[in-house]
Amino acid sequence: GTMIMGETVEGISSGIDLYSYRQSLGVTAGICPFNFPGMIPLWMFPISVVCGNTFLLKPSEKVPSASMELAEMTKDIFPKGVLNVIHGGKEAVDFICDAPPVRAISFVGANSAGEYIHERGSKNDKRVQSNMGAKNHAVILPDAHMNRSLDQLVGAAFGASG
Repeated sequence: GTMIMGETVEGISSGIDLYSYRQSLGVTAGICPFNFPGMIPLWMFPISVVCGNTFLLKPSEKVPSASMELAEMTKDIFPKGVLNVIHGGKEAVDFICDAPPVRAISFVGANSAGEYIHERGSKNDKRVQSNMGAKNHAVILPDAHMNRSLDQLVGAAFGASG
Protein backbone atom coordinates (compact mmCIF):
# COMPACT_ATOMS: atom_id res chain seq x y z
CA GLY A 1 0.00 0.00 0.00
CA THR A 2 0.85 3.63 -0.08
CA MET A 3 0.23 6.55 2.21
CA ILE A 4 -0.23 8.93 -0.72
CA MET A 5 -3.74 7.90 -1.59
CA GLY A 6 -6.51 9.95 -3.10
CA GLU A 7 -10.09 10.15 -2.00
CA THR A 8 -13.55 9.61 -3.36
CA VAL A 9 -16.58 11.60 -2.27
CA GLU A 10 -19.88 10.70 -3.85
CA GLY A 11 -22.77 13.12 -4.16
CA ILE A 12 -20.97 16.36 -3.30
CA SER A 13 -23.60 18.05 -5.43
CA SER A 14 -26.47 16.97 -7.59
CA GLY A 15 -25.03 14.36 -9.97
CA ILE A 16 -21.42 15.23 -9.04
CA ASP A 17 -18.86 12.91 -7.46
CA LEU A 18 -15.29 13.84 -6.55
CA TYR A 19 -12.32 11.64 -7.37
CA SER A 20 -8.92 12.82 -6.17
CA TYR A 21 -5.73 11.04 -7.22
CA ARG A 22 -2.41 11.83 -5.63
CA GLN A 23 0.50 10.80 -7.80
CA SER A 24 4.17 11.61 -7.72
CA LEU A 25 5.39 14.12 -10.29
CA GLY A 26 8.91 12.82 -10.88
CA VAL A 27 11.58 15.49 -10.59
CA THR A 28 10.85 18.40 -8.25
CA ALA A 29 13.09 21.28 -7.22
CA GLY A 30 13.56 23.74 -4.40
CA ILE A 31 15.23 27.14 -4.51
CA CYS A 32 16.18 28.33 -1.03
CA PRO A 33 17.11 31.66 0.57
CA PHE A 34 20.21 32.52 2.58
CA ASN A 35 18.61 33.31 5.92
CA PHE A 36 17.44 29.82 6.94
CA PRO A 37 19.87 27.54 5.07
CA GLY A 38 18.95 24.40 6.99
CA MET A 39 15.29 24.87 7.80
CA ILE A 40 13.87 25.79 4.38
CA PRO A 41 15.35 22.77 2.56
CA LEU A 42 13.85 20.62 5.30
CA TRP A 43 10.43 22.09 4.47
CA MET A 44 10.93 20.95 0.90
CA PHE A 45 12.86 17.79 0.09
CA PRO A 46 11.59 15.34 2.76
CA ILE A 47 7.97 15.86 1.70
CA SER A 48 8.83 15.63 -1.98
CA VAL A 49 10.81 12.43 -1.54
CA VAL A 50 8.21 10.79 0.70
CA CYS A 51 5.64 11.53 -2.02
CA GLY A 52 7.71 9.51 -4.51
CA ASN A 53 9.66 12.28 -6.25
CA THR A 54 13.33 13.02 -6.72
CA PHE A 55 14.50 16.44 -5.61
CA LEU A 56 16.91 19.02 -6.99
CA LEU A 57 17.97 21.45 -4.25
CA LYS A 58 19.45 24.85 -5.09
CA PRO A 59 20.72 26.53 -1.95
CA SER A 60 21.62 30.18 -1.78
CA GLU A 61 25.07 30.69 -3.21
CA LYS A 62 25.83 32.70 -0.03
CA VAL A 63 25.38 29.69 2.30
CA PRO A 64 25.63 26.38 0.42
CA SER A 65 27.25 24.34 3.21
CA ALA A 66 24.05 23.58 5.17
CA SER A 67 22.45 22.02 2.09
CA MET A 68 25.58 20.01 1.41
CA GLU A 69 25.55 18.75 5.00
CA LEU A 70 21.89 17.76 4.67
CA ALA A 71 22.63 15.92 1.43
CA GLU A 72 25.57 14.17 3.10
CA MET A 73 23.33 13.08 5.99
CA THR A 74 20.83 11.50 3.58
CA LYS A 75 23.29 9.57 1.42
CA ASP A 76 22.76 6.38 3.43
CA ILE A 77 19.00 6.92 3.64
CA PHE A 78 17.97 7.82 0.07
CA PRO A 79 19.03 5.88 -3.00
CA LYS A 80 21.63 7.63 -5.15
CA GLY A 81 20.06 10.35 -7.31
CA VAL A 82 17.01 10.96 -5.10
CA LEU A 83 18.39 14.15 -3.52
CA ASN A 84 20.61 16.25 -5.77
CA VAL A 85 22.20 19.65 -5.12
CA ILE A 86 22.91 22.28 -7.78
CA HIS A 87 24.98 25.38 -7.04
CA GLY A 88 24.97 28.78 -8.67
CA GLY A 89 23.05 31.98 -9.10
CA LYS A 90 20.66 33.00 -11.85
CA GLU A 91 22.01 30.43 -14.32
CA ALA A 92 21.13 27.61 -11.90
CA VAL A 93 17.66 29.10 -11.37
CA ASP A 94 17.15 29.34 -15.13
CA PHE A 95 18.24 25.72 -15.52
CA ILE A 96 15.64 24.60 -12.97
CA CYS A 97 12.93 26.75 -14.57
CA ASP A 98 13.74 25.53 -18.09
CA ALA A 99 14.73 21.86 -17.65
CA PRO A 100 11.93 19.67 -19.04
CA PRO A 101 12.33 16.88 -16.44
CA VAL A 102 11.65 19.31 -13.55
CA ARG A 103 7.88 19.22 -13.04
CA ALA A 104 7.49 21.41 -9.94
CA ILE A 105 9.41 24.17 -8.18
CA SER A 106 9.15 25.39 -4.60
CA PHE A 107 10.71 28.76 -3.82
CA VAL A 108 11.17 30.80 -0.66
CA GLY A 109 12.72 34.25 -0.84
CA ALA A 110 12.46 37.78 -2.13
CA ASN A 111 9.54 39.08 -4.18
CA SER A 112 11.54 39.95 -7.29
CA ALA A 113 13.17 36.51 -7.49
CA GLY A 114 9.90 34.76 -6.69
CA GLU A 115 7.99 36.62 -9.40
CA TYR A 116 10.74 35.78 -11.91
CA ILE A 117 10.76 32.08 -10.94
CA HIS A 118 6.97 31.87 -11.00
CA GLU A 119 6.74 33.48 -14.43
CA ARG A 120 9.58 31.54 -16.04
CA GLY A 121 8.67 28.20 -14.48
CA SER A 122 4.97 28.59 -15.31
CA LYS A 123 5.79 29.40 -18.93
CA ASN A 124 7.58 26.04 -19.02
CA ASP A 125 4.48 24.22 -17.71
CA LYS A 126 5.82 23.65 -14.22
CA ARG A 127 3.88 23.83 -10.99
CA VAL A 128 5.43 26.71 -9.07
CA GLN A 129 4.95 27.43 -5.39
CA SER A 130 6.49 30.81 -4.69
CA ASN A 131 6.60 31.98 -1.07
CA MET A 132 7.78 35.55 -1.33
CA GLY A 133 8.53 38.44 1.02
CA ALA A 134 7.93 36.43 4.17
CA LYS A 135 6.58 38.32 7.10
CA ASN A 136 5.77 37.22 10.61
CA HIS A 137 2.02 37.50 10.75
CA ALA A 138 0.34 36.74 14.03
CA VAL A 139 -2.92 37.08 15.87
CA ILE A 140 -2.67 37.90 19.56
CA LEU A 141 -5.83 36.85 21.32
CA PRO A 142 -7.34 39.01 24.08
CA ASP A 143 -6.40 36.53 26.84
CA ALA A 144 -2.72 36.31 25.79
CA HIS A 145 0.09 37.76 27.86
CA MET A 146 0.87 40.83 25.71
CA ASN A 147 4.55 41.41 26.61
CA ARG A 148 5.45 37.72 26.29
CA SER A 149 3.64 37.51 22.95
CA LEU A 150 5.41 40.60 21.61
CA ASP A 151 8.80 39.28 22.75
CA GLN A 152 8.13 36.01 20.89
CA LEU A 153 7.09 37.88 17.73
CA VAL A 154 10.23 40.03 17.79
CA GLY A 155 12.35 36.90 18.25
CA ALA A 156 10.62 35.17 15.36
CA ALA A 157 10.96 38.20 13.09
CA PHE A 158 14.56 39.14 13.83
CA GLY A 159 16.15 36.14 15.53
CA ALA A 160 18.03 35.01 12.43
CA SER A 161 18.85 38.46 11.06
CA GLY A 162 22.42 38.59 12.32
